[in-house]
This record gives sequence, structure tokens and C-alpha cells, in this order.
Amino acid sequence: MINKIIIFLIIGVLIFGAIGYSLYQGNSYSKEILRLEIFGPETVIIGEEIEYSVRLKNNGDIRLDEPILTFEYPNTAEPANGEFMRVIKESEELGGAIYPGQEKIFKFKTRIFGEQGEIKEAKAMVSYRPRNLKATYVSKTSHLITVGEVPLTFEFDAPSGVGSGQEMNFSLNYFSSIDYPLSDLEIRINYPTAFNLKGIEPKGISDEEWRISHLSKAEGGRIDIRGSIDGETGTTDVFKSEIGLWQRGEFIVLKRTTRQIKIVEPSLYITQTINNSTNYIANPGDLLHYEIIFKNIGNNPLQHLFLASKFNGQLFDFETIRSSLGRSQLGDNSIIWDWHDVPKLQFLDTGEEATVEFWINLKDNVENITKARLENEIILGQARRKFVTKVKTNLELVQNVFVDDEIFGSQGNFPPQVGEESLFTVLWRVKNYYNPVKDAKMQAILPFQVKLTGQVLPQKLAFDPITREIVWSIGDLDPNQGVEEPLQLAFQIMLKPTSTQKGKFVPLVGMITVSALDAWAEQQVEATSTQITTEAFGEQGKVE
Repeated sequence: MINKIIIFLIIGVLIFGAIGYSLYQGNSYSKEILRLEIFGPETVIIGEEIEYSVRLKNNGDIRLDEPILTFEYPNTAEPANGEFMRVIKESEELGGAIYPGQEKIFKFKTRIFGEQGEIKEAKAMVSYRPRNLKATYVSKTSHLITVGEVPLTFEFDAPSGVGSGQEMNFSLNYFSSIDYPLSDLEIRINYPTAFNLKGIEPKGISDEEWRISHLSKAEGGRIDIRGSIDGETGTTDVFKSEIGLWQRGEFIVLKRTTRQIKIVEPSLYITQTINNSTNYIANPGDLLHYEIIFKNIGNNPLQHLFLASKFNGQLFDFETIRSSLGRSQLGDNSIIWDWHDVPKLQFLDTGEEATVEFWINLKDNVENITKARLENEIILGQARRKFVTKVKTNLELVQNVFVDDEIFGSQGNFPPQVGEESLFTVLWRVKNYYNPVKDAKMQAILPFQVKLTGQVLPQKLAFDPITREIVWSIGDLDPNQGVEEPLQLAFQIMLKPTSTQKGKFVPLVGMITVSALDAWAEQQVEATSTQITTEAFGEQGKVE
């Protein structure tokens, strides 16, 4: 009996062994007959378009039926032509079968994003059924690519040392050299716990996050930060920041940067005033009187110092710099004072304070400026301090008056005659340089002998019959709106001169004012123009 059991066990082992061997042979066979490969670059510059080639080849003697190819892009890829991250080529797209010796190649284009040094994996898989077999087999492969260069400048511009509690200004700068427009970017910053934030520009979605909707090649920006660090002398604090983009709900980091700032024993205090104000808001065309005040707050005298003031801003008229003791060169955009000319720079004792001054003019109109600002960085010994001054927008109005115009066809008695009605078309135009403004409006008073005809284009004119005030409610304006493409309103008036006006030029529209709230400078701005009279037509404008 025992011998029979042993015999049955041996037979069972042989049967199961044969089945296992057969399955093993089948699996081994399946891997050999179909060769699946992915070809692509080994490194990639972010934003650069690359191409993967997936090659299938039947190296066997049996036809492979019902092939299906699945290709998966790396997880931070942006496939071309709006493809999905996983692309499936059904059997029909593969010709229904792969014949012995037949080769098929499929190409997939994409752009890959990520940090330098990251490794991204593309995957491919093919399922198929060898002819005359019911079993379905699967072949898989992958391809690794390393993120190489990230042509994106992202760095802090900050001092290496600062006194405990001393206010400092620094910035986080970014600039793209990527040959592809980036969208849905976000900048994040992590402040050290000892940092006291006092001001930031521009405002973000929070004090630690900023969104950038679009960034093309050769475009960039800056985040200006103001604050102080509390701590013991000799300790070091670290600022950390990263820039990345949102992709399918996931934040992809492109670059990180850090800046270490050491708490040092403060020795100099620096501040400045403009036109006797520490918080001056400038106007285009202003003459600015700068005073730089510095004080030795350290424990030892300071000797042989150099002081420099560096300017940045398109509105500065650098040809107008004047300073009695400082030296400047045209095109250098800076003034330098040295200890040979300024006694307090030669020797500044503990607790002593000194002042240097200069004057510079601002230009009136400069196109293509957004959020007008002036920057002045003061460097004295190892101390650096940057000051930012806002500049109000420049609202400009233009007014014209016509007869026989193309807008309304204002025809009638001209030159104007006593007791007769004459028609005129008034054209108002407004230009807004530099800054966004809110609730812009243009106002004027109509003389009593002048009436509105009701012809207005566009229909945005209001009239108060009691005060005889006419108002054009313009609304919010973007920077540089109306500078290149006219922003205008036209309306028709009727004049009926009296006998007392015979032989004279008569007013058509009183003094005109355009006003708005400068959203950047957070101040009201306005511009005015003299009244319009019939003198605009020369001697023909006199009443007959």
C-alpha cells in the first residue's frame, strides 16, 4: 500500500513538474519573441521638446495577434498636442497583428519639468496573444532621463550680515531663459522664525506665496521684502525659497535657493529723506532733494569710509544729478562720496551723525512702465540699505473741438452769429501712464449759452442741469491705457451767442479736470486743462 502511495506521489510530481516547465518555457518564450524598447535622450533641459521612440519587433516565427501598446509619460511631463499622460494604441492602430520579423515604431513628443538632477521614468507595455494560443502575454520596459540644466535665474539679493533688530531690505529675483512660456507658476518662501516681516511688494496670495500666471523667455521679476531679524550676535538665520509650476493639481519644483544672514554687531545706521519726507510719493517731473543720514551706532570710531548711492528707475533724469561733494559720471547712475571730500567719512566717532545731499529731476513721460518706482541703494562700508519710492501715475487729457466733423457731422452756422444756433463736436481723450487707477472721471462745466444735443459716443456722459456739470465716468484704467490706442469720448454741443458776445470769442466748455485714485501710490491724482473757446478756430471763431 505504501509503495502505491509513493508511486502516485512520484507520478504527481512529474505531472506538475511538466506543467510548471511548460509554463516556464511559455513565459521565457514570450519574452524572447517580442523585443520592446524605448529610445530617448539621457538628459533634458526643462521646457525643451523631446521625442521618445517606442520600437516593437517580432523576433519569432509566430504571428502575435491583438497587440495593444500602452505608453506612460514621466509624471512631470507635458505631452504635446494635449495628449493624456497614458497613451493607449489599440490593436487596430498596430495593424491587428505583428508578423514574424515585423518592426513597428511609435513616437511620443513631450516637455519635461523638474529640478536639476531629478530622474524621470517613461514606461511602455505591450500585451499580445501568440497565434493559436489563448494565453495573453505582456512585455514591459522603461527609460530613465535626467533633468539637466534649468535655465531659470532664481536667487536672493540680500546682505550677508545685519544687526539684531536692524531693518533691512532685500529681494528675491527671478528671470527665465527657457525657450518655452511657463504658466501657473508659484513662488514660495520660508522665513526664519526670528524674522519680523514689515513690508512686501508685490502682495501675493499670502506673505509666503506668489502666483505668476505667465513667464516667457527673457521675462522676470522681483519680490521686495522689508523686515528685521532678532537674535544674538554670531547666530545665522536661513531664508529658503522655491519656484515651481502647478501641473494637474501637483506642484512641481523647478528651482530652490537659500540665503544665510548672520547677526552681526551693528556699527552704522542709514536712512534718507526726499524733499524733507521719509515717505515721499513722487510726481513725474519732480525735482527731488535727497538727504542721506548716517550714524555710527557701534562701539568704535570709523575711519576712511566711502559712501555710494546707486539709482535704478527709468524715470530718473540722470543728466540732472547735482551734488556739491559727491562725484558722478554720466551713464554710471550713481554718486560716490569719499573721505577725502567729506570729513565725517574720514573719521566718524561713536554716536556721531552726518548728512550728504544731492538733487535729481524726474522725467515727465516714459512709456511702458508699470507700477512706477524709484530705487536708491546706499552702500557705506559693509552696510547696505535699499530704498524704494513710489511715483504717482501721470494722467494726461487732450481736448479738441470741431465743426463739420466725421463723427456727428456738426454742420450749421459758422462762424457763429448772434441769435443763431451753431453746432460743435467736442472730443475728449485721456492717457494714463505708469500705474493702474480706479474710478477715473473727467469733469467740466457747460456755459449757460451752450446746450448738449444728446449726440454722445460712447454713451458715458452725465449732465447735471442745476450745476451744469458734465461728467465722463471712465472707470478703472490699466497702466499705459490710452497712450497708443486712443481712449476717447465725443459729444455734440449747440451754441447760441448773445448780442453781448458779438465780435468776441466765446467759451464752449469750461475748465476740464480728469481725476482718479492711483491704486499703486494709493493717492488721488488729477490733471487739468483750460476751457475750450471758439478761439480754437482763429479769427473765424469770433461771433458775427
